[in-house]
Amino acid sequence: MHFPGRFADLLVADQLDRMSLSFLVDDLVIRRGGSAANIAFGLGVLGQSPLLVGAVGPDFAEYRGWLEDHGVDCSAVLVCDDVHTARFVCTTDDDMRQIASFYTGAMARSREIALAPLVPRGLDIVLIGASDPEGMLRHTAECRDLGVPFVADVSQQVARMEGPELRLLVEGARYLMTNDYEWELLQKKTGWTDEQVAERVEVRITTLGEHGATIVGRDVGEITVGVVQETAKVDPTGVGDAFRAGFLAGTAGGLSLERAAQLGSLIAVQVLETDGGQEWAWDRATAVRRLSDAFGPEPTAEIEKVLPAA
Repeated sequence: MHFPGRFADLLVADQLDRMSLSFLVDDLVIRRGGSAANIAFGLGVLGQSPLLVGAVGPDFAEYRGWLEDHGVDCSAVLVCDDVHTARFVCTTDDDMRQIASFYTGAMARSREIALAPLVPRGLDIVLIGASDPEGMLRHTAECRDLGVPFVADVSQQVARMEGPELRLLVEGARYLMTNDYEWELLQKKTGWTDEQVAERVEVRITTLGEHGATIVGRDVGEITVGVVQETAKVDPTGVGDAFRAGFLAGTAGGLSLERAAQLGSLIAVQVLETDGGQEWAWDRATAVRRLSDAFGPEPTAEIEKVLPAA
């Protein structure tokens, strides 16, 4: 939903303990979403073969068809007949600030899913995104035990989980992916310094909104990646997921971390310019032009090698 105003104008600092607000919105759209599905969708569009793992309700059938039509393997999805698929209800104001609620529904059953039976399929890397906390902890531990590389992407759950849990989610990750706010909160809760995190993960990627992203790794030092200039700011929902899809598609295609992040920036801005995390359309010629405008011809020539034809 869209609120035609600013949340900040309606919040009274000394009355927050009595806050009771209702926002009259001027638009309502219902979109497909969920971090795992958004990332898998992006990977599928970019020519990869993502395997979606998660729990859904009996209302998933139409969504399954959409994802499979865009290259996502949904055969590992657990269908629970007694609860609805998770719902994210979000209101965005004119400053692109958001107030949201999240209904977990079937997502809480993701803790029942085991990764071990999926290993014979050939798992290149497992992204463990925001989901049921117990499920996240189980899947992280499984990846460590099975020797499967994983991405720690705690996302919104960094606010809910405490330091000991967050340490278990991060320890041993190939990539730790957060935005700048989540990164600061993660450090505060874990008590870890930059150096201590670097001892526990191979590469840290921190997105910085309109300021791009920072990559810090044991063998690469620190890399700053810029953004692809947006043509409009329509809706920020799913932008982080889009960056992850582009980045992982790039690394899967053999790109360097910097080039993969540049591809991530392109996909992220396309989601920013559309209403919904899976409403963007792929056009190779436009993508190449925008990459060249943002990063120059030489980086674009490298990235172009992994881009799908259509």
